[in-house]
Amino acid sequence: MTKVTIRHVAAEAGVAVKTVSRVVNGEPNVTQELRDRVSRAVDRLGYVPSMAARRMGGSRSYLLVALNDRNNTINNWRSGRGNDWIDQMLHGAMLTCEANGYRMLFELVDGTSDDLDRKVVGVLSALQPDGLILTPPHSQNEALVQMLVRRKVPVVRLGVRAEGLGLGVYMDERAAGAAATRHLTSLGHVRIAFIAGSDRFEASESRRLGYLDALEEAGIPADPALQAPGDFTYESGLEATARLLSLDPRPTAVVASNDEMALAALHCAGRDGLSVPADLSIVSFDDTPGVRLSVPSLTSIRQPISEMAAKAAELLIAASKDGESLPADHLLPFRLIVRGSTTARS
Repeated sequence: MTKVTIRHVAAEAGVAVKTVSRVVNGEPNVTQELRDRVSRAVDRLGYVPSMAARRMGGSRSYLLVALNDRNNTINNWRSGRGNDWIDQMLHGAMLTCEANGYRMLFELVDGTSDDLDRKVVGVLSALQPDGLILTPPHSQNEALVQMLVRRKVPVVRLGVRAEGLGLGVYMDERAAGAAATRHLTSLGHVRIAFIAGSDRFEASESRRLGYLDALEEAGIPADPALQAPGDFTYESGLEATARLLSLDPRPTAVVASNDEMALAALHCAGRDGLSVPADLSIVSFDDTPGVRLSVPSLTSIRQPISEMAAKAAELLIAASKDGESLPADHLLPFRLIVRGSTTARS
């Protein structure tokens, strides 16, 4: 069977190839009569537009690219722990792209590389995307964003306030840290520990500051001994929780900066013969599927990862269609999901 091309559609509709491309791409300056004629020809022939054909009507590539941290992503895959954050990000962005006739590609680049700019420029040259989505920690790299802005590449930065340098789509991490801790203070907990995330990510410090805000609000003095370092891995959560539970008096509650470390805290408590939540209440961050399936299921701050990625894709697609610059930053709400891992202090 002969493959139907854009030239067949043009011949069937009695119009120029460029007119077909404009109709397929949803471009302006085409009369309704021509749109109807081309649409009927597309339906009769069963034409599926190729990416190359769609580009003929303008400079758009109908492609978005997300850049994620290479080392962290690969380490998570190799260890078998997976990348729930990436899964949710791709879910939001890919479905939005699909609904708008776009494609979504996912590229890994090393944020610590001396030739990061060259590698990113290589991605741009090879793929010519209509926009980039930067995930943390790349979204925090202002030098990288400045390079992209100089090249007039539309860029959305996930998880940070961009404040005019690109566009930021984010949640209020500090307020979320406060909400997680405030939930515990409202239950009567005073000895509340905090497991920090990796210092490579701005969110880690913001969540810690929110924890301190809520303690101050409740009139509880901050105890440095109750703050333990972590790096978002399960192993660091085990180490941090073991140290915290060795304190005398030990904490009655803990806020962990992500789900893996919270699951580690749950495991460590059980290993030490403690009951969750009777002996130790646990609040987590991100609300990935694992914390909903644990026993008990974990109270968690739900980070709107999928929604942030969907909004990023939506904004980039709209900008590419309209030829306009990206609007102001977008703040999306988080939610505290209360489950079985927290209870009133006995």
